[in-house]
Amino acid sequence: MSDNKDNISSENGFWRTSDLTIAKLYRFIKYTRFWGLIFRALLLSAYYRICILLVKPKKLQKRWGVEGEESGPDESMEAYQYAYKVAYAVDRVCTRTSWESKCLVRALTAQHILKKKKISSTMYLGCKMDEGKMVAHAWLRVGKMYVTGGNGEGYSMVDKFRM
Repeated sequence: MSDNKDNISSENGFWRTSDLTIAKLYRFIKYTRFWGLIFRALLLSAYYRICILLVKPKKLQKRWGVEGEESGPDESMEAYQYAYKVAYAVDRVCTRTSWESKCLVRALTAQHILKKKKISSTMYLGCKMDEGKMVAHAWLRVGKMYVTGGNGEGYSMVDKFRM
């Protein structure tokens, strides 16, 4: 008898979990504004995560842009608006992926999307000491706006790449 109750409660738990997942998916679809960017950010974040895991760093670094150079501080209002949309889409996707989508994946994803619209950007790589360990960080800037990773405050800039 108790086995039957366990099956029923686990079934109810399954359906309840499925209903919650379907409800989350429905809300995500209903309230998401930038479908093309969301989908592109999802694919690119998966691509860059795989690249980081499988490709040698020197070979991967060649795709990041011109090393040691920065993009200009002046951009048009349209570029800033699009960069804001990209920041929103990348953040929305990368906080929900089942794979690890930390700062480098986010910066590379946003940089690639912006490159397709011919918007120049600068990706910064930095590091700092935190509790005796070295911590690395990547952030992306378009004009005067920081798209991903904050403004890098507290990190010593190691390298920069203009795309």
